Amino acid sequence: MAQVPQTFLDALAVRTWCGLALRALGRAREEIDAINVYPVADGDTGTNLYLTLESAATAVEAVFAGYETGRAEPALADAVRAMAHGALIGARGNSGTILAQLLRGMAQVLAEAGDAPHTDGPALRLALRRAADSARRAVAHPVEGTVLTVASAAADAAEGAEGDCGTVARAAYEGARTALAATPGQLAVLGRAGVVDAGGRGLVAVLGALVEACTGEAVREIPRAPAGALPRTAGSGSDGPARAAAEGAAQDGPEGVPCAEGADGPAFEVIYLLEADDAAVSRLRARLDALGDSLVVVGGDGLWNVHVHVDDAGAAVEAGVEAGRPYRIRITHFGLGDVHTGRERPPRARAQRAVVAVVPGEGLAGLYAEAGATTVLARPGEPPASGELVQAVRRAHAREVVLLPNDAELRHTAAAAAEQARAEGVRVALIPTRSAVQGIAALAVHEPERRFDEDVVQMTSAAGATRYAEVVVAEHESWTSAGVCQAGDVLGLIDGDVAVIGTDVTATARTLLDRMLQAGGELVTLVVGDEAPQAVAAHLETHVREAYLAVDTTAYRGGRQGTLLLIGVE
Repeated sequence: MAQVPQTFLDALAVRTWCGLALRALGRAREEIDAINVYPVADGDTGTNLYLTLESAATAVEAVFAGYETGRAEPALADAVRAMAHGALIGARGNSGTILAQLLRGMAQVLAEAGDAPHTDGPALRLALRRAADSARRAVAHPVEGTVLTVASAAADAAEGAEGDCGTVARAAYEGARTALAATPGQLAVLGRAGVVDAGGRGLVAVLGALVEACTGEAVREIPRAPAGALPRTAGSGSDGPARAAAEGAAQDGPEGVPCAEGADGPAFEVIYLLEADDAAVSRLRARLDALGDSLVVVGGDGLWNVHVHVDDAGAAVEAGVEAGRPYRIRITHFGLGDVHTGRERPPRARAQRAVVAVVPGEGLAGLYAEAGATTVLARPGEPPASGELVQAVRRAHAREVVLLPNDAELRHTAAAAAEQARAEGVRVALIPTRSAVQGIAALAVHEPERRFDEDVVQMTSAAGATRYAEVVVAEHESWTSAGVCQAGDVLGLIDGDVAVIGTDVTATARTLLDRMLQAGGELVTLVVGDEAPQAVAAHLETHVREAYLAVDTTAYRGGRQGTLLLIGVE
């Protein structure tokens, strides 16, 4: 009899696992969203899990792409650390936050292999146990019948399996499947709705992908619930199971977290990444637990992802400031009639047309929002994934959408998002804006009352007629189209190419602007970043007024936008 080959988990298997898990969550996303009645019936658990895994997969791909020549692949430790870090910084919602901690728990054990190329079944058993235990510790008040229960069952089943990684992974998967089926009997809100836990359903899909990555064999698909059995989310205008479930969930918090007693939950959801030490985070947990409910804090080694529901959002952010450095702060208001309260709200009418734009800083996000656009914030070094753009299109809730990526590097990402949105029945036009100032020009001529094609043509024309430039600081010595620059030099780029190398921000910006206006122009737009000299905008406005009599200038504060200054000339 032929001997069955042993299976191991190495860096390539981790990469494969992330890809397979992303595809599995992509297939199941709508189903998981539909059965999402706990903690609140807001229909986004599948989407949040997908976005979290997408961030993890992107981080792993970056490790492979950047690995030194001469070695076939990175070590297992490199891949699992990247996976965990990517999930942590990209975690979305309660379910994604807990998934990030599960992956971090696994990585802590698997990374102990050091430079070893792979690990074995016993190590995978330990990793699954660490994952379940660390996720449970991260949740302030665990409740059974949630993804935490499914994770613990997977670890229990794995501990009883003797063999290689494939054997252990399959045992964990089967244990998770069995536990998932039992969740309606453990959590009343699930039982009333007749569904399993949405977060647990997503975890089963991720574990199924792990089995396939280890063995090459696909697992049994979890049968999809019949369409009539899937509850509608609160706000859909229907009575029945979903409404009862939402009312029951109003007293519950995120996956595994009970909310305070009462019909209404806190007014705000606050989420942020936090750089802080362990002692400060311990104090932060106690303070946030007293401020609100639904508290989940995941991470470690100085970087944490914090999630809480509170009535005083400012106090939750201030607590983070006292603990360390919070950033990527997201505050969501649970308005009257929101699913968090369990009250039904009238369905929102779908708009005819909307604009969705990627913006590089908080200042521009406010400007675009005032103009009626739905925005996606792209912070320095953190470009949005296609799933985030698709989610923004859904938030816009329109039949027709104009998509402004505002970055040449986001062209393919935006194209993928547009295709996904079209598959969901939305008419999408992608205008290939390469800078936020081109987006401003396009938005300025946007007229929702025009025919869609005419509006897109006018917006595209305005964007194309806008030359763009930026002022940045060189990070290292390099060759450029304007000569050799040194680290710390001030660079002026026109349409993406270095045109000016200088030592002073204001002087470089003035030279850059003069070169742009040599070709003519009627309007100069300045977007000033937080790190630029305070007087730079006033200096440039005065210069234009004195040297170019027929040219108008307008200036905006861009916030933390990754560049010192953005310039647009129309």
